[in-house]
Amino acid sequence: MKRNICAVCVIIVLLLTGCATPTDNDTLQTLNFNLGSEPGTLDPQLNKDLYGGSVINNLYEGLFRCVNGVVVPAIAKSYSVSADGLKYTFKLINSKWSDGSELTAYDFEYAWKRALDPKLASEYAYQLYYIANSEAYHKGLSPVESVGIKAVDANTLEVLLNQPTPFFLELLTTFTFMPTKKEVVESKYDGAWSLNPATSVTNGPFKLDTFNSGSQIKLVKNPEYHNRSSVSLDVINIYMINEATTSLTAFESGQIDIIDSVPNVEVPRLLNESHQLKINPMIATAYYGFNILKAPFDNLNVRKALTLAVNRKLLVEEVTKAGELPAAGFMPPGLLDAYGKDFNMVAGDYGLEYNPDLARQLMSDAGYHNGEGFPTVELFYNTSESNHLIAVALQEMWKNELGISIELVSQEFAVFQTTKAERQYQIARGSWFGDYSDPLSMLEIWTSDNPINSTGWTNDKYDALISSAKSKNDASRYNDLYQAESILMSEAPILPLYYYTDLYMVSDSVTGYEKTNTGLWYFGKTKKS
Repeated sequence: MKRNICAVCVIIVLLLTGCATPTDNDTLQTLNFNLGSEPGTLDPQLNKDLYGGSVINNLYEGLFRCVNGVVVPAIAKSYSVSADGLKYTFKLINSKWSDGSELTAYDFEYAWKRALDPKLASEYAYQLYYIANSEAYHKGLSPVESVGIKAVDANTLEVLLNQPTPFFLELLTTFTFMPTKKEVVESKYDGAWSLNPATSVTNGPFKLDTFNSGSQIKLVKNPEYHNRSSVSLDVINIYMINEATTSLTAFESGQIDIIDSVPNVEVPRLLNESHQLKINPMIATAYYGFNILKAPFDNLNVRKALTLAVNRKLLVEEVTKAGELPAAGFMPPGLLDAYGKDFNMVAGDYGLEYNPDLARQLMSDAGYHNGEGFPTVELFYNTSESNHLIAVALQEMWKNELGISIELVSQEFAVFQTTKAERQYQIARGSWFGDYSDPLSMLEIWTSDNPINSTGWTNDKYDALISSAKSKNDASRYNDLYQAESILMSEAPILPLYYYTDLYMVSDSVTGYEKTNTGLWYFGKTKKS
């Protein structure tokens, strides 16, 4: 055991020192942070995961930021809203890009319209659908000039909405709404520009210094940042160690300051021994998705049988062990309806509770009595210790209760994303973190045309209810959303597992870090002693 631990330590030492430069010395404030996986892109309009989101959150700055659940101005100096709630006018502070050029309202107009460009195929374009004519432009039904985004002058941006949207400012804190510089994006480097320090131009507290695929991303303080005097860190070394045990070893030996995940088996010990372990609630749900376009998951009884054969209570108590709650639906706790009641509590129980007898009956109804004739299917997940343990647990539950065989397939994150997007799977791990504090942030991803929905499931009534909820600004919209979740659960294209808790560790030498309840890190105010 000691020899193995020492070997791991040697690997980490080589990893950290091998990426260091002569300027990384004791005079600099350097934060070593394990992100856990490699981002597929650092392009704000193309990013679709938390890994890239956390890096982008430190490279770029939008009109607003979310601090401790409160929306605060960033590049926006002030804003006004018309009496009907449809027109927003933003005044911008004077600020610069990391190359020294002026950042203007035209950069925001370009970036937001770029996200909607059908040719870009941004998976998060739907977030802008609250803006007038944006959905029509994204679907090729109207010209870009019709979209309600207009830079009046260098310091003024006007936005026209389809209907009053109470959470619009919160939406503006997300990475999709961050500015990008047209001259860089449309350069000869094409989509690789965001990962190349020579072509990456950003406006946040840090800029990109190094991107070594598979090992390290290095950010350095941006001397052109408008609030640079408040930035204490000089360097952030970001690592991509997806083995949680290796990451924890590096943390406990003092080689990494922050780790974004913890081995499940170590949670009980750390809860007793370490005040550096942080556990916070999140607006997020873990689930498995079925590809309903492929047999045997084109059969509703099969999907329901696998759902009812999962003992979620056992899963969170014996496998994940981080205080997660067994999922009773897709909507996690923490999102309120018009009356201030928790949506999750009002929605109630959708009958997902462990029921192996009914699960076996449903399999028999589907023609697979005692699992006979059921094909061996593959379950895909992105590589991590936690994801593996969960997959193994469900593999055993389904074998024991239904008599079926499941093969596990682990893929690196970027490959896994492609597998899901191209629907080259039968069952696949999924997770969703609400981007803003409204139930829509969890439910709109399951509409027929949302690219996040890779299950192949479509339902016209569900789509209509989501569309109706987006068009309203009164209490009745929540009735639409309650009905929509009920349809989602009854047709079972997904298998909700549990509601996340955020589990990470921070060294005592680090202060002033921020992490949102949607999982994004921010180090613009962080100090290292």
